[in-house]
Amino acid sequence: MRPPDTAFAIARRKNLPHNMRMSTKRPPDAQAPARKAAATAEENLLMDLYDQPGHLIRRAQQIAVSMFRETMDADITPVQFAIMRMLKESPGIDQVTLAGLVALDKSTTADIAVRLEKRGLIHREVVARRQRCLSLTRAGEAALSATVTSVHVLRDRMLSSLLPAEQKEFIRLLKKFVHINNEQSRAPLQRSGSATTTTATTTTTRD
Repeated sequence: MRPPDTAFAIARRKNLPHNMRMSTKRPPDAQAPARKAAATAEENLLMDLYDQPGHLIRRAQQIAVSMFRETMDADITPVQFAIMRMLKESPGIDQVTLAGLVALDKSTTADIAVRLEKRGLIHREVVARRQRCLSLTRAGEAALSATVTSVHVLRDRMLSSLLPAEQKEFIRLLKKFVHINNEQSRAPLQRSGSATTTTATTTTTRD
């Protein structure tokens, strides 16, 4: 028995116009572009993690702190060293000015100053308008002097994996990045009586 003719075969025998014949194409998928875009976005999200500047900077900070702790002989943290180093350069400055010079919020600076004072490394003196002026004690001077060699060793160690030209470029780009984006910091660096104000919150980590 002859199988029944399909509508397409009947249309061909009748020589119907092409636009009147039954189409064999599937209708377009309206959701295809959206699915493709979503898949591309998800793929980029997964691929870009190790190229994200923020992720790389966080890892660089972890490495820098680890190297600091391994290299420095004194029982001192990176932030404590920054405060003591600034007091060496500017003895007798007030606590608020010190916070701006080392890019810390005022509350964190005060907490660290109390710890250093308890260890006998700095002296705090209350002056006019209840401000506190800070300076290194003799023990603080000695502790800071003891770190001089280690500081140079630390710097060389951090940069040793880079070629000399790369070291200069690396430092140049770091300085440019923090300078341009200073106001994005939770505690912007303030120099020479800058009027910049901070609204930073305190941290609960050990500084």
